[in-house]
Amino acid sequence: MTDRNGDWMQTFRGGRFYPLDPRPEDIYAEDIAHALSMLCRYGGHVARFYSVAEHCVLMSRAVAPENALAALLHDATEAYVVDVPRPLKRHLRDYGPIEAAVWNAICLRFRVAGDLPAEVHEADDRIILTERDDLMPRHERWWQDGRIAPLPVDVRGWMPWDAEHEYLNRLTELLEAPR
Repeated sequence: MTDRNGDWMQTFRGGRFYPLDPRPEDIYAEDIAHALSMLCRYGGHVARFYSVAEHCVLMSRAVAPENALAALLHDATEAYVVDVPRPLKRHLRDYGPIEAAVWNAICLRFRVAGDLPAEVHEADDRIILTERDDLMPRHERWWQDGRIAPLPVDVRGWMPWDAEHEYLNRLTELLEAPR
């Protein structure tokens, strides 16, 4: 018997993670890097595989050094509660509080502020245009068109093992850097 709330899921490392009762001690960089490297952005509606891990690494390299760790981790919740596309996410009433609790556990684990810096939000909006242009040869106009410039990053479509490696290396680099 356990004192935890809800059901648990098994993580890549073989541990238990309780999405309804997330705790910092249940968060591992290896689980995040692996899961994000296996998750395709945009629900897979892209011309080639493009992982959440690559998206996060590119963002972390595009923002100011003091915001790089927050940018790298900004979608880390998706390792535990998956990548729900923005148009659907806002309609899933219980998703927001669950994701917020997982985010809080991640912030505590990696000692980052809970509120993302404005630069990270802006980069996340801008990279969407870059990703769309690089990964969606046929597309409609999006709300960002004409309002913001694409983020100048090089979307490659790394293979999952490369994305996992790059994510872990970037996380190690940022955690070892003076803060």
